[in-house]
Amino acid sequence: MNRTDGTRTAARTDRTRPAGRVDRVGPGRPGTAHTGRRRLPRYWFAERLLAVLSGHRPVHWMLGHTVGEAYEQLVLLAPASPLRASCRPVVRHCDEYVPQPGVIEAFARIGAGDHVRAMAFRLEQGADLRWRCAAVEVGPGTRTVPGPTR
Repeated sequence: MNRTDGTRTAARTDRTRPAGRVDRVGPGRPGTAHTGRRRLPRYWFAERLLAVLSGHRPVHWMLGHTVGEAYEQLVLLAPASPLRASCRPVVRHCDEYVPQPGVIEAFARIGAGDHVRAMAFRLEQGADLRWRCAAVEVGPGTRTVPGPTR
């Protein structure tokens, strides 16, 4: 860094950086390492599933991240693009229930403008400690969220 008088300050010698924001991690809240911080797998999967079910990504994008019948469920759901909207949908909220270690049952609220949809999915942790989607469901129809009253 240059000072206003033209001399340089000493360069930073330590190579550590602050870890940044840490998501809630604790019992029943496993995380995965990602750029120096811990991320919850449910958000990662919710965003990937949304990309496939809204038609922004092909189904085979999830091939290595699914087990059992989950891939077949995606193959059946994706052509109808059940979460497609006039504006790009986003994950508004995602939460989980942990019925046993290594299993996460997650649900997400998907928002697109004034419309909200529900998506549920099950994650299972394999022997290699990787999380994979084992089931996915999308709620029927859309619900319009009332706007602010004036």
